[in-house]
Amino acid sequence: MNFFSVVLIQPLANGLILFYKLLGQNMGLALIAFTLFLKFATNPLTRPYMNSMKKIKDLSPQLEKLKERHKGDKVKFAQAQADLYKEKKVNPGAGCIPYILQIVVLIAFFNVFTKTIGNGGNIVENFNKLLYEPLRFSENESVNTKFLYMDISKPDKLSLPGVNFPLPGPILLLAAITQLISAKVMNPYVDKEKKLAAKTKESSDDIQVAMQKSMMFTFPLFTILIGMNFASGLALYWLTFSVSQVVQQVRAQGWGELLPLIAKLKLIKSIT
Repeated sequence: MNFFSVVLIQPLANGLILFYKLLGQNMGLALIAFTLFLKFATNPLTRPYMNSMKKIKDLSPQLEKLKERHKGDKVKFAQAQADLYKEKKVNPGAGCIPYILQIVVLIAFFNVFTKTIGNGGNIVENFNKLLYEPLRFSENESVNTKFLYMDISKPDKLSLPGVNFPLPGPILLLAAITQLISAKVMNPYVDKEKKLAAKTKESSDDIQVAMQKSMMFTFPLFTILIGMNFASGLALYWLTFSVSQVVQQVRAQGWGELLPLIAKLKLIKSIT
């Protein structure tokens, strides 16, 4: 086995099966519990990033004034921004490494599923190649991949009468929606940035804001498109992770754009 397998794929596979055996051999519950365990274990590492983001958002009015004062001169604005961060003891890069680690863990989980549950072979044999001796399955054992309405070894997609193409299933849709909610919580000042960018001469400001807005919707869309082609266990993992991420974000930074969005929807509903 290569280094990546020994350091990440094997420990994740063994952790998943440990929870599977502790929770009555239900792979869906094992995935949820193990994901929450991983999130809890990495929480101390991600907290500095959350705190840093909150401080940056609190400084948003001052940053807008600096951008207005130095509009047309990005060098002076960047220096003024750096000085403000230094004065307020804000480190924009705090906690980036833990978030990179989370992406690596997601990739490793993807590998766990493709090597075990999602490759169409014998699941017990596939897992035993990665498991430590005490956790290995016996030859006559089977792995229960049924959870709620789905088989987590297969993609979460639905086929409806009269519809000639598959539709994303509930878990996959919830994962995408939760990811959108997370983006809304993380970006409470996008609309303000859009208005401010319109006042500046550089077109790059407008492009940056447009990209930031579009990513809120393109990432959930990619989640659906990609998730429809892989084992639904990955969608369940991503949903659990995203929900715990939103909870952490709200506790650290508030509701961001989400509450204004809900208020707008209620207003539209009352008008119609």
